[in-house]
Amino acid sequence: MNKTKLTINRNGSIKIEGDFEITDSEGKVYGLEGRTALGLCRCGLSVNKPFCDGSHRNGFEHESAAFDLPPMKTK
Repeated sequence: MNKTKLTINRNGSIKIEGDFEITDSEGKVYGLEGRTALGLCRCGLSVNKPFCDGSHRNGFEHESAAFDLPPMKTK
């Protein structure tokens, strides 16, 4: 099985690559027309949400830097 990779782009979208499907909150699948890479909006400005349309340019700043999450809590 291939891994799906998400890249948090500097001042931009989340790029998703690999074998994936995207569903809405009701479980309905978005028709991705065979795409194996695309950008997801994280600025909230896209008119094509959840997909990035480039609306973030000159209006969204976030320097992404990887970090470790704290350990998961046990029940």
